[in-house]
Amino acid sequence: MTPTARRGALAVVLAAVVLVATGCSGGGGGYEFVSPGGQTDIHYAESERQPLPEVAGEDLFDPNKRIAASDFEGKVLLINLWGQWCGPCRVEAPELQALYEETRDDGVRLLGIDLRDYDRSAPQDFMRDRGLTYPSIYDPSGRSLLNLTGYPRSVVPSTIVVDRQGRVAAIFLRDVLAEDLRPVVNRLAAEPAA
Repeated sequence: MTPTARRGALAVVLAAVVLVATGCSGGGGGYEFVSPGGQTDIHYAESERQPLPEVAGEDLFDPNKRIAASDFEGKVLLINLWGQWCGPCRVEAPELQALYEETRDDGVRLLGIDLRDYDRSAPQDFMRDRGLTYPSIYDPSGRSLLNLTGYPRSVVPSTIVVDRQGRVAAIFLRDVLAEDLRPVVNRLAAEPAA
């Protein structure tokens, strides 16, 4: 590769890194992820919330069944990106299950998205072994997240919190405990549905 070609390739790579790091991108009308100042906990005021675009994929346990975030309309929805290969996910998953059990009567639901697991049996075992009862999308390539403009799909674990009106209310670009999510979930559960 010539020096000019190398500089051109480097410029393309650097532009892509800046785009992912800043969350800046063009797009039309839907949710666009932006991490102000590189924050890992991002909360949106009600007036700033944008609708979650379609997030859907095949069920981890049933490849013939499709799960979508829209299946949980009118509910507070936690979307957790995880992988059985992810160390922090091993601590986080039981915490999420406990929060789900504690708040589901209040209209809170949990949807996992299993990423970068290319053998379906490993994440299935992960969920069974930990007694996780919430549904999960099986998505090794991360295609279910393509509509989330600028969202850093490489950040695992991370959690997207969606309000009852289907709008993104908070993002956690790190592993979380139930105590991190409980105040947000309780506040959103108290808000009226659309």
